[in-house]
Amino acid sequence: MWLIVGLGNPGATYAHTRHNIGFDGLDALATRHQLAFRGKRANSLLAEGHIADQRVALVKPQTFMNLSGQAVTALCSWYKLDPAQALLVVYDDMDLPFAKLRFRERGSAGTHNGMRSLVAQLGGNVFPRLRVGIGQAPGKMDAAAYVLSRFSKDEEAERPQLLATIADAVEVVLREGLTPAMNRYNPA
Repeated sequence: MWLIVGLGNPGATYAHTRHNIGFDGLDALATRHQLAFRGKRANSLLAEGHIADQRVALVKPQTFMNLSGQAVTALCSWYKLDPAQALLVVYDDMDLPFAKLRFRERGSAGTHNGMRSLVAQLGGNVFPRLRVGIGQAPGKMDAAAYVLSRFSKDEEAERPQLLATIADAVEVVLREGLTPAMNRYNPA
C-alpha cells in the first residue's frame, strides 16, 4: 500500500496555480488509471485503487497547504503506513526550473510551508518526495504571490506534458522503486 499525496490548496481560487501542481499531478495520475476522488477521510479527498500492481490511495489534503501535515499524519496512522517506506509527496518547488523533477528520499522542508507542516507532524524528514519545479519568482515579486499565481502562457502550453511526466514518474516508483525513479528523473 502506498499513500501518494499531492500538496495544494482547496477551492476554485487556487485551482491550477503553481502551488497546486501536486493536486494537478495526482489528477493526471488518477485520470490515467480511471480512479476518482470520491472518498473523504482525515480532511482529505481520496482516490483508492491499484497502479502498477500496487494498492494506492491518492490524497489531496483539504486543510490548506500550511496544515497538510495534519491530514497526512492521520492518514499514515489510519492505513498503518511507515512514511519512510510507503509515502510519496508531490509538491511545487521554486528552487527548480519550471518542469524539472527531482526525487528525494529525505531532506529538509526548505521554505515550503506544506513540507514544513509534514516534517513537523510526522516527526521527521525521512519520507520520499517528488519536487516539481515551478521556477523562481520574477524580479522582486513576493514568493507567496508567485506560488499562488497562474502559469504563464508558455508554461501553460507545457503543463499537460509536465502533468503526464509527473504521472510517469510516480508510476516508476510504484513499479520499480525510488532509486530507479531517482536515476531516471533527477537532473545530473
